[in-house]
Amino acid sequence: MDQSRRKFIKIGGLTTIASLSGMGLLFSSCENDDDIKFDDLNKLGITGVSIPTVINVVKNGNILLDGNGFIVGDQIELISTTDPSIKFLSSITAVTQGTFTFTAPEGFSTSKFNISLIRGSDTLLLGATLFNLILNTNIPDISGMTVKGLVYSDGKGIAGVVVSDGIEVTTTNEDGIYYLPSVKKTGFVFISIPGNYEVINTNNSPQFFKRLSKDVNLIEQKDFSLISINNNKHVVIPMADWHLANRNNDIDQFNNSVLPDVNATINKYAADGTKVYILTLGDMTWDAYWYDNNFTLSDYVPYMSKLNSPVFNLIGNHDYDPYYANDFEAENKYREVLGPTYYSFNLGDVHYIVLDDIEYLNTGGSIGTIGDRNYNYNLSQEQITWLNKDLAAITDKSTPIVVAMHSPLYRTPKLDASGNQTDQLYLTNGNTFVNSLKDFTKVHVLSGHLHVNYRVQQETNLMEHNIGAICATWWWTGRNGYAGNHICKDGSPGGYGIWKMDGKNLKWSYKSIGFDENYQFRSYDLNKVHITAANFAPNSTNAALAPYTENYATPNSGNQVLINVWGYEKEWKVVVTENGNNLNVIRTTAKDPLHIISYDALRVNVGATPTDAFVTDNTSHLFKVSASGPATTLEIKVTDSFGNIFTESMVRPKAFSYSTI
Repeated sequence: MDQSRRKFIKIGGLTTIASLSGMGLLFSSCENDDDIKFDDLNKLGITGVSIPTVINVVKNGNILLDGNGFIVGDQIELISTTDPSIKFLSSITAVTQGTFTFTAPEGFSTSKFNISLIRGSDTLLLGATLFNLILNTNIPDISGMTVKGLVYSDGKGIAGVVVSDGIEVTTTNEDGIYYLPSVKKTGFVFISIPGNYEVINTNNSPQFFKRLSKDVNLIEQKDFSLISINNNKHVVIPMADWHLANRNNDIDQFNNSVLPDVNATINKYAADGTKVYILTLGDMTWDAYWYDNNFTLSDYVPYMSKLNSPVFNLIGNHDYDPYYANDFEAENKYREVLGPTYYSFNLGDVHYIVLDDIEYLNTGGSIGTIGDRNYNYNLSQEQITWLNKDLAAITDKSTPIVVAMHSPLYRTPKLDASGNQTDQLYLTNGNTFVNSLKDFTKVHVLSGHLHVNYRVQQETNLMEHNIGAICATWWWTGRNGYAGNHICKDGSPGGYGIWKMDGKNLKWSYKSIGFDENYQFRSYDLNKVHITAANFAPNSTNAALAPYTENYATPNSGNQVLINVWGYEKEWKVVVTENGNNLNVIRTTAKDPLHIISYDALRVNVGATPTDAFVTDNTSHLFKVSASGPATTLEIKVTDSFGNIFTESMVRPKAFSYSTI
């Protein structure tokens, strides 16, 4: 909910607002405070009311809240925030200085409720919260089992829930009870949230995990409460490579461009009750600036919390502590702030797996010294073993599997001499990973890291979607004084994925920040694309610009048109007609000219050497046609895998500038 739309209620001079973080929503203590006057509140003598965001309740148990001015016998009315026909009454049974107590009514169940005081003919809305009905059960110890617990919902144990400590994997019995012989290496026990359930969120982060002590001899009970919902139909928004570091105007760009765009998308799909979730794909921060700019993972959390839906996080190579030259120790800050570095969960009929495929080396790192920040692309054997155990718990092999990891499985595709796409593994033990998933009929891998878009389907059952970056080119092109656009190294606009799930049916697309969802390609009139220092780096020279411009430095009069289709995959079709006649469309590998002028040229212009990792990449989602003349109008039609059609009537000549769309 937008800050300006929150409604507040003042009780005895205390402003209160209840946040139902468990559902990723905010509820004020009054739906319409225009009807409640301060004097009306004050006449009841109620002050100091404090309503927690979540209240755990035992069946028929007592509920203790803070507040003054209450009287034994006052009525407490609870009305569901989602279904006002569901309501309960209870009486205040005890009052002390600063507290009041009432009993959970018979038939009460887990839900979000508005809480009101009724005294005679007066009713006062006190606030709103999530009441969570819990089990109150002591579980007996079993020899060798160091972690035990209950998984329940609405006061009832849930059978068949997968529970793990990152090494051992088990499932709950018919009573919702689990045991683990944990050595507590990861410091967590976590559940794979079942489909059609959610957990409570903290700062938008789903609390599917509990922290463990380091004492391997201590037997610990860790219970998990589930909230029953329907998410058979849901939307997942993968967001790769944020790189928030308090530099390059990144905070302003995030707050003013990225955040409104993503929240508008969330609100669009949530409007009909569809559940929406964010899935980050790593590099939310930038390890090189953790200490220089005093911006670490803890500083990322407030920005994650501004999103209007729960956020599942994933560690990237820039989310490691650069003071540690050891993968496990360098992950400790991530664990401290965000939780496990690998885990799984279910939404509806879809099983999601989050993996850490970075082996952080950070040669030379030590406390007070940032190391080389080098790393390998690799899944640890411990993770592979855990992955196989997690997958073994899924008996229905037609279950769609969505695996999220930071580094790609496959390299950026290339084209052979015949124009066919060729694919090579990027992940060191990629074959082992692929083999682990061979029994499943529908597997999708979501990755980031490269700040480009591409799709690979080397296996019949598995498709990788490398997704463009939220920060585009590390926030450079939108930085003050630069191009004023937001563009990745392959010419893709900075953006994110939109995955629409309905049962086992999955559909996906790429959403460009600042554009409509139908914006799926960009066309260039190559007759007008001439990149010179005079035009795009006036403070520099053609010689300094030459390493970056390639053939765009030479005027082109061949009447060619270049089309960048960033979401392209093999089922897509690109058709171009001129005066009703089909033109020959050739897939090609080249560099996107808009990115060259938006990053490379502008860095050269200020006397800087463009960072190797940031310069324009060759990409194979480009298509070229030759028109009959320089001023004909071309009709471009792109059809995606799901039959959606995107078009442009390209009037030529078409100008080339930073705002080319």
